[in-house]
Amino acid sequence: MAVDIGRKIKELRMSKNLTLKELSEKVNLSIGFLSQLERGLTNVAVDSLEKIADALSVELTYFFSIPKSSNESILRSYEQEIFQVTNSKFINYHLTNDIENKTILPRLVQILPSSSDEEINNYQHEGEEFVYVLEGILTLFLDNQKYELYPGDSAHIESNIAHNWANYTNKIVKLLSVNTPNPFKNKE
Repeated sequence: MAVDIGRKIKELRMSKNLTLKELSEKVNLSIGFLSQLERGLTNVAVDSLEKIADALSVELTYFFSIPKSSNESILRSYEQEIFQVTNSKFINYHLTNDIENKTILPRLVQILPSSSDEEINNYQHEGEEFVYVLEGILTLFLDNQKYELYPGDSAHIESNIAHNWANYTNKIVKLLSVNTPNPFKNKE
């Protein structure tokens, strides 16, 4: 990580035509320390890195961003980003890099606990839906029936059947969901 941070600092510094001495004066850190930092030979405290970020006009998080895999077919676990949060209860992560060009939509969904008093509105859409429970107990509403699915359980349904999900426990439910067709696919 120190090598990546140092490389990013050097690239930013050079793009702004700053010498090590000029950056040193702006952030009140020695030239020798900054030189070692840029070469990945030392670590930096967060407060010092924040000063460097300010001097180079970037957010602190810039130094911690992880590059995407060079292969579009591979999505590393650390590359997963939250795509959407629905009703403050459903946290959706896409499980592919190239969502616009794929036929299926694979997602990791985390469902936060809710009260069984809340009204659940079933919905329908075109295609098929596959759900595999990874953690927790999922309550599945399917065609006016209620089912509890446990880790390892799955459901594969025609999506034109009225359905929805809920979490009536006090722990997060995690599930794998795969839909077809993919609503994000480019229409040609």
